[in-house]
Amino acid sequence: MKKVLVDLTIKEVQHVNANCVLLVMGCGQPLPATFPGQFAELRIDNTPTVMLRRPISVHSFDAEKNEVGFLVQLVGDGTRWLGSLKVGDKVNTLMPLGNGFTLPESAGKRYLLVGGGVGSAPLYYLAQELKTRGCDFTILIGARSAKDLYLREAYEALGRVEYTTEDATLGEKGYVTNHSVLNEKFDYIFTCGPKPMMLSVAKYAREKGIGCEVSLENKMACGLGACLCCVEDTKEGHKCVCTDGPVFSIDELKW
Repeated sequence: MKKVLVDLTIKEVQHVNANCVLLVMGCGQPLPATFPGQFAELRIDNTPTVMLRRPISVHSFDAEKNEVGFLVQLVGDGTRWLGSLKVGDKVNTLMPLGNGFTLPESAGKRYLLVGGGVGSAPLYYLAQELKTRGCDFTILIGARSAKDLYLREAYEALGRVEYTTEDATLGEKGYVTNHSVLNEKFDYIFTCGPKPMMLSVAKYAREKGIGCEVSLENKMACGLGACLCCVEDTKEGHKCVCTDGPVFSIDELKW
């Protein structure tokens, strides 16, 4: 799959809350085909404490406008630098990286997309693609509180969205695997978020005999499979999450 190293220009900055920002970037040249579940490595400039690029999931992609969106949680010096950027600033970007979710060739099945916190970011682009293909899908997002849910209006514009919050400030109280939507019949599940949540979703999928793909968030450095810091021990041996993933079928994992 073609990759490019390109200076992207910030087109839009949306401060979702105090700890999260949505960056939409673009350039004057066509960007390579990028699919839901893939990610990019963003270079951090003028920050002495940061040596490595930051791997960020693709939140949205518009081939006609040559634009890509990244939902960034501000948790360290690198991501805080990204959160300080303004329209017109440039970010050196390596993309697209990794393997994404398996996209259906036709409609006819029911899909459940389960996200937790900022881990729901790649599911937005996935939901866009499923909608374009005429698929029936439901998005289930969990968070500690309503204030920790991101871009609700954007997700709800795509289709049916259900919520769980630990403090019952929105949706049903509890965790995603406690939500009543799981009493419905689904043919396939996609999930991304904290590992304990994905483990619970994978367990549910196995018990129900439902196919399931998870997007792993192992720590990464190079994004190219050279440094081996993101290795996951799978049924087929050790695999690099950055090149073999980040999306895996639960049948591949030792979960």
